[in-house]
Amino acid sequence: MSTSLVAKFDTRREAEMTVERLVQQFAIERTDVFITAEGDQNTAGVDEAGSDTEAGEPSPESRDDAALAGRIVVSVDIEDESLADEVRSAFAEFNADAVEQG
Repeated sequence: MSTSLVAKFDTRREAEMTVERLVQQFAIERTDVFITAEGDQNTAGVDEAGSDTEAGEPSPESRDDAALAGRIVVSVDIEDESLADEVRSAFAEFNADAVEQG
């Protein structure tokens, strides 16, 4: 029986790291992972992280225009229920919030 697990992340970096963990460690197909904005606007999350933060030398000038318009939603479709605990673990590792099963 298939199921979907959905989690929300405060930063784009946390969402991306979760996806990489799911694909590389648990062999979940990328076509079974969906990333969307929580709302209608483009967003990099609600907190700056990774490339959205201040640049260090000798990098180009810092940016202060990160689109912080809501959290990032990651949804994972799984066919094998035994993967559910691994997906939840990856969500937790990267500070997921509001994990739901649907």
